[in-house]
Amino acid sequence: MAYRRIAVLAVLAWPQIALGAPAVVTDSSVYVERRDESATRRLEMADSFGKGDRVVTVLRWQTAKRASSFTITNPLPRAISYQASSHADEMVSVDGGRTWGRLGELRIGDRLASPEDVTHVRWRIPQRIAARGRGQIAYSGIVR
Repeated sequence: MAYRRIAVLAVLAWPQIALGAPAVVTDSSVYVERRDESATRRLEMADSFGKGDRVVTVLRWQTAKRASSFTITNPLPRAISYQASSHADEMVSVDGGRTWGRLGELRIGDRLASPEDVTHVRWRIPQRIAARGRGQIAYSGIVR
């Protein structure tokens, strides 16, 4: 069954800024990865998607110049299975944001957590990058 209206997905996945952080404005766009007959990959703005589609979310942030460091926390919609982030230093949660770690370190019971277990992703934006005033992070997932 195809999922409709990425706007609903975007609202569900709206990033949250950590308490005590400077005023940060964020927005995001969701794209679907498509392949044509020659297997060339391209991203298209998503207006619908179906099970197995790879989606890429581009999260943009903006803050005042000379801002201090801050953290962006992004809950993942249940319909999306996390795959990877454009920032290798992201932290993930597999328990609704209660605990954080890196994939390959977190456990669920007796097994290592997998990307499909991720419920939240967060990125620490250091002061040297925050001082630029704007930036973006991309992450991908698969529609369950």
